[in-house]
Amino acid sequence: MKQWTIIENETQYNVAKERFEEIYEVDKSSPDFPEMMLLALLINQYEKKHFRLPPVDPIEMIKLRMEDFGYKPADLAKEYGDKGTISKVLNYKQPLSLNMIRLFSKMLRIPADSLIKEYKLDNA
Repeated sequence: MKQWTIIENETQYNVAKERFEEIYEVDKSSPDFPEMMLLALLINQYEKKHFRLPPVDPIEMIKLRMEDFGYKPADLAKEYGDKGTISKVLNYKQPLSLNMIRLFSKMLRIPADSLIKEYKLDNA
């Protein structure tokens, strides 16, 4: 295992991200698990310091991550189990449920605290 330190530049950040992508799905019993947890912490710390994202409402964030992963609403519906509800949520007609927040946080790798922010529904 590589000896990781605080990430101080983009090169170190990219190396850490590459390694994290290789091992991010390891089981807790894996010898790589402590390294994966450390990398998550170091990468998060670097990103918070260097990447200031404009505020994005939870639905826009979900749509952006869907695009990143090449997902369609049907992919979310397959995981969640209800196509109609997904459509309503993505069209601002219905709020996210706690169950959706948990599921989409994991599926789209979005921090749950980003998905619990208030946003305006379209009541038209």
